[in-house]
Amino acid sequence: MRYLLVFAMLFVSSIVIAQDQLSTEAWQEDLDFLQSTIHKNYPFLFKKIESADFDREVAELKNAIPSLEAHEIPVHFARIVSLFEYGHTTIPFGTVAKRGVLPINLYDFNDGVYIEGVQKAHAETLGAKVLKVGEFSIEKAMAMVRPVVPAENDQYFRAYGLKFVTVPDVLHTQRVISEVSEAVTLTLEKGGNVFTYDFPIIDRSEVSTAYTYTVPNETWVSIRNQDETPYYLKHLLDKRFYFEYLEDKKVVYVRQSSVFDDENETLADFYKRLFDFIDSNEVERLVYDVRLNGGGNNYNNKPLIKGLMARPNINAKGKFFFIIGRNTFSACQNLTNEIHNYTEAIIIGEPTAENVNFYGDNNRVTLPNSKINAYLSFAWWQDKPQWENADYTIPHFAVDMSFDEYRNNEDPVLETALTYENHGFILDPMAHLTQLFTEGKIEQLKTDAAEIVQNPQYRYYDFEEEFSKAGNRLLGAGNPEAQQSGLFVLQLVAELFPKSAKALYNLAYAQELNEQIAQAISSYEKVIRLDPESNLAIASTNRIKALKE
Repeated sequence: MRYLLVFAMLFVSSIVIAQDQLSTEAWQEDLDFLQSTIHKNYPFLFKKIESADFDREVAELKNAIPSLEAHEIPVHFARIVSLFEYGHTTIPFGTVAKRGVLPINLYDFNDGVYIEGVQKAHAETLGAKVLKVGEFSIEKAMAMVRPVVPAENDQYFRAYGLKFVTVPDVLHTQRVISEVSEAVTLTLEKGGNVFTYDFPIIDRSEVSTAYTYTVPNETWVSIRNQDETPYYLKHLLDKRFYFEYLEDKKVVYVRQSSVFDDENETLADFYKRLFDFIDSNEVERLVYDVRLNGGGNNYNNKPLIKGLMARPNINAKGKFFFIIGRNTFSACQNLTNEIHNYTEAIIIGEPTAENVNFYGDNNRVTLPNSKINAYLSFAWWQDKPQWENADYTIPHFAVDMSFDEYRNNEDPVLETALTYENHGFILDPMAHLTQLFTEGKIEQLKTDAAEIVQNPQYRYYDFEEEFSKAGNRLLGAGNPEAQQSGLFVLQLVAELFPKSAKALYNLAYAQELNEQIAQAISSYEKVIRLDPESNLAIASTNRIKALKE
């Protein structure tokens, strides 16, 4: 084994050296090969980006290659593949991090980005809040790094993309830092003190993490109090799934962190054991936690869904709780979709890292000169109708964690499931508002919509977008009654979002279609006043001119 490890290290080193010595022409040939392969074999990936825009990005990179430093080129290749914004379509992290990373593990809590774990040599920075990377705020640095990450949504970046902020080659390529040196300076805050710290570069193999959290060992420390372990982190390194009976609460808690079988138990056997226990014990609630589940084989999901559907005593509102989070991805997105489709689960936590419908299952494409591997997705997974597709699955109850809660082993997500009582909370706000509209309860609709839009529990819903889509669908139905309904919905959107130029423009267009010309002109004028330099303002000016002719 030792000789195999040495051989592997020498092999990787030889690839790095070979890449450094590649000519401009060789890199450009690799780029041409990648571009032609995508157009020939993966044209279906052009969903979120147009092929012409992709080709323009490729052309810009090809022209830039002669002026780029050797370490920048693989990062730019990763940017090209990440344009598709599918997590399975990627150039792996190891390709851009091959020269090393910073000796820290970052985590984005609901009150900021903190150093969740660090090598012991830099323990004085443990638990510090990150304010700046180089000369840029942490928020700006994250935004600058994001194009390198194959992020499907914000949650994917928070879970799987934040580690790119610890890669000096990425930071330099994206101009977060001006040059690559032996250390990267971060501005930190700890105990009320603000200070800078120069972190050296270490080999990626030295990092000790699992499921985005630090695993303490002889060289790494975690900010989390290690005297106890919360349920969602129990058996994390030795079991992909487990369940525990909280007898005093009559609750079965399940943590499943993979959709692959465990080496000691298949998922099918685990599900059978779980349901046998539920059937033979007094169980009032089932809490199923997949917040750390990054996927596996979605064909393993079927026995769980069938078992739940066969047990209406536990598959009921207020009895079955399903916890999702920023790591919920791939085959676990399929599982989340199936839970949403076929069960009565109340979903708690953060949105998932995956689009509801998505491209997964990739093929490896090795570039001929650099030997860089690109992984390109080929399988379209559509568990929901296309009009129900979304950036992520939104929880019924939005709950996340602060830095102090994590440090002290508190779990507000699980606590929400354990203490839930039905006090009239609206689990599906869009369905509720649609029903009020259908029933003609207009005043209640207006009142409830205003309250829902302001409620932080619904913060992951894009109500402006959802309402606007509904209004525009009605406008396009082609009959006067539907047009009037569309006008009403878009009027409501404009009232709820008075500072949105887009909402006002949609309203103006609806007024125009309904021959309310004076009102339409007034709304277009509001768009111009609100955002005078925008394309919507230009379009509004043209519409006013046409209406006055």
